[in-house]
Amino acid sequence: MAEALNLAIIVVALLALFYLLKGRPKAAPPVQHPRAGSYTPVPEGAPVLHWSDGGGQFDVEVLGESRYRDTIRRLAGAHGDGQADARHTALLLPDDANPYEDKAVAVFLSGEMVGYLAPKDALAFRQRLARQEIAGQLTSCDAAVRGGALWEGKRLAYAVWLDLDLKG
Repeated sequence: MAEALNLAIIVVALLALFYLLKGRPKAAPPVQHPRAGSYTPVPEGAPVLHWSDGGGQFDVEVLGESRYRDTIRRLAGAHGDGQADARHTALLLPDDANPYEDKAVAVFLSGEMVGYLAPKDALAFRQRLARQEIAGQLTSCDAAVRGGALWEGKRLAYAVWLDLDLKG
């Protein structure tokens, strides 16, 4: 009886060891994020169209700015303790090679990447490009780098806003 009990304990221990070593699902590979700065050169040539919402609303926010915060801080320029409102021309580039979002639109200021349009904004923007028969082409719009005010001794975050009408 003792031999059967010892054998059962050994079998259970071996099964547990096998499960721990072979039964665990493999860990997913770590996600590779593009490094800060321009990951691809901006195409040569002038944009085929300059967009504007007509009213200077700057109500489309660029996402992913945290990866490019040093670039955006530099583009904000000197603004003391108050909030920055630096104006730039943004280049909008449909990014068909983006491994995370198949309809991505990259945003560049002064030749440097500063983020992407939100997925729903990128889709609406690409639909506008298609209606204008300029799908996949480089276009531009006005942009504002805002934020960075000093509050309780700390510098607030910056954001990039685009003067872009996605409904038209």
